[in-house]
Amino acid sequence: MENTVLNATEYRDLPLVSLNESKTNPRRVFNDAAMQELAASIRAQGVLSPLLVRPLAENSFEIVAGARRYRAAQMAEVATVPVRIVHLSDAEVLEAQLVENLIRAEIHPMEEAEGFRALLNLEEPNYSIEQIAARVGKQPSFVAARLKLTELVPAAVEAFYANEIGVGHALLLAKLPADQQKAALSACFKEVYNGEQKPARVLLPLRNLQFWIETNVLLALKDAPFDKHETQLVPAAGSCGDCPKRTGHNKLLFADDLGRQGDRCTDPSCYQSKLAAHVAKVIAAKPELVQISTSYGTQKEGSPVLPRNKYTAIRDEKPKSKDEATRPEFKVCKFATDAIITEGSDVGSIQKVCVNPDCPVHHPKKATSAGTNDAQWKAEQEKRRKEEAIANATGLRVLSAISAAVPVRVTKRDLLFVVERLANLLDENRVAILARQFGIKKAKDNDSPAKLFAAFLRRADEGALVRIMVEAVILLTASRGNSAQVLRDAATAYKVDTDAIAAKVKQEFTAKERTRAEKKTTPKSRAKKPAA
Repeated sequence: MENTVLNATEYRDLPLVSLNESKTNPRRVFNDAAMQELAASIRAQGVLSPLLVRPLAENSFEIVAGARRYRAAQMAEVATVPVRIVHLSDAEVLEAQLVENLIRAEIHPMEEAEGFRALLNLEEPNYSIEQIAARVGKQPSFVAARLKLTELVPAAVEAFYANEIGVGHALLLAKLPADQQKAALSACFKEVYNGEQKPARVLLPLRNLQFWIETNVLLALKDAPFDKHETQLVPAAGSCGDCPKRTGHNKLLFADDLGRQGDRCTDPSCYQSKLAAHVAKVIAAKPELVQISTSYGTQKEGSPVLPRNKYTAIRDEKPKSKDEATRPEFKVCKFATDAIITEGSDVGSIQKVCVNPDCPVHHPKKATSAGTNDAQWKAEQEKRRKEEAIANATGLRVLSAISAAVPVRVTKRDLLFVVERLANLLDENRVAILARQFGIKKAKDNDSPAKLFAAFLRRADEGALVRIMVEAVILLTASRGNSAQVLRDAATAYKVDTDAIAAKVKQEFTAKERTRAEKKTTPKSRAKKPAA
């Protein structure tokens, strides 16, 4: 049989043995059940739509479009199939394959992405994202998002093809650097024990992954203490303004986030390296700067970094009340000096501090202890201690009242996910506060509050989780700003009467003091003499 192509375009029946599948066909997944149905249809009616092919050599043709029909025809054991023979360039073949597959619903988004990438990689002709979008009838943002899928790590691609994650999860993962994707992929799932030895892996909603990424990966560049436009801070990284891993660099991918969150860095390791370089540069330029830590815990012996209990941070903002104005952190002394935060939160920021232990403004205890009126000093200290105890008790009581006013509206699974991650953001002291709020006590001396609290969360019902979530948010926000104002705002939102709570707490403290005073004035009974 003579198979020489005589015309530029012609229709003909060709034997299956003369056809070859295209290496550039974006389709990689062929559903077995669907293929069996198509094969049965071909046995009954034949191939109704011709395959699009182009000649490779004499008696040899490449399938441009119709790989499913070709495979189904092989399964149906037919000898020939109808074809349309055309002369196409490599670029035209890619275009035809993309358009052919895009109109078919069963194509996988990953296959689509690889097709777009193949077009973009062509040297001749040279395509842009906008040109590809116009060619296939899609928005440029759609094409850009699909192209990003080709940057998924192999584990994520495998999970995507296996339908373990959806296209929304895949798109969020693809926006991250490769070294962050593995951890983010794990955050897509939750292990659930159903009596089996091996836990079942359940896919969490898309919003859970979004929350994890915003909490663990994305960093707001507006908060960075270093110069975002400096190219020599970390020469290998260059300027943040020119970095392709900055969300503002690719507005097609991050357009929805830029308005709400501003420009953000998607590479925490690069951000941390610049932060470390900035701190080293500032200290080298100003060796007299005091180094401080905002985290809790003791420092290693010989460390130049001062822990929290060795300095008093002086706030820049004005006090909002008379009570705040009396606090040491709102006062300036002659010993005030600049310090750089090198550990904990807000690393790289400059903070005004007092580190003089004899300062009468920020360390009044030591300054007055050497005075003549020791009794007056003790009375003042006792008064301050009482006021602080009442304020703390009132705050905790208000916190409980706020959480009691919170309604339950979401599922326990979602609540547990959010609360566990909020708890991870809290320092040890605030976790201990939450634990005490819900009656969690140590059974052993070596039990940590965080461990006990984590175990409690998994046993708690929806109502308790909602209350814990609100309290955790309030404590976390208070740790980064004006704690009194944060509590007042929350009390207003949940219609909690703080004045009534404060009055009740004062009454309780007064009653306790009266009881202690009465015990002191009651004469002790004489001890009985032992019998002779």
